[in-house]
Amino acid sequence: MASSRIITLTTDFGVADHFVGTMKGVILGIFPEAKIVDLCNSVGSFDVLDGAMTLAQAYSYYPPDTIHLVVVDPGVGSARRPLLVATSRHYFMAPDNGVLSLVMEKEERIAVRHITSEHYFLQPVSNTFHGRDVFAPCAAWMAKGVEPEKFGEEITDYVRFAIPKPKQVAERAVKGVVLKTDRFGNLITNFTPENAPYVFADGAQVKISVGQAVAAYLSTNYAQGKPGECFAMLNSMGYLEIACNRGSASHLAHAGRGAEVTVEF
Repeated sequence: MASSRIITLTTDFGVADHFVGTMKGVILGIFPEAKIVDLCNSVGSFDVLDGAMTLAQAYSYYPPDTIHLVVVDPGVGSARRPLLVATSRHYFMAPDNGVLSLVMEKEERIAVRHITSEHYFLQPVSNTFHGRDVFAPCAAWMAKGVEPEKFGEEITDYVRFAIPKPKQVAERAVKGVVLKTDRFGNLITNFTPENAPYVFADGAQVKISVGQAVAAYLSTNYAQGKPGECFAMLNSMGYLEIACNRGSASHLAHAGRGAEVTVEF
């Protein structure tokens, strides 16, 4: 009997329908000893970038040999391929739509396989629920001990994207974009200490504009910000975030994902 193994779930299925519960049933039906952890089932609907960011922030905190099952799949039923990705410590099963891009960016060594061994699928395979019929059973069989090479051949032409980098538009001005609005209304931008070190330098004086709001200073935490106004900070994800103390920066700025962010320094 195989020992217990962790399978995480990252989906855009939410909690109001049967989808996540059904996938768990499939996994436990094949491998009752599996430990299933909900990493996040509230990824934005069809939002591959949100799924990629969510997964990239959390997966590395799990033990070695964890299987991360990701179903953010607007192309379900199309020709997009199901993938199995192995890194030095973790495994990932996901559609070939770029949702693993940020994991791939972090990892030095990856092996990507196209899952083609249909005898591990539930039959018949639905055109609309590959989470149940393809990904969940494959994750369960792998947790039970099936080796990665049994699922399919390695490929190199998988889909991958990069988060856009800020661009300098004047001698002392750089433009970026809001990548995500979290549930608190914080605006997470694409500025990082690596691609914009001058923004985070000690003593830097910056003016950050987004939508109808301006953040005129950097804070080290939320409590330091003045209530009712926007400020900026380096968040736990490593991105510049525009926030409001006990309020919604998104509402104050009338801005959300995709909004242009200008940093003047």
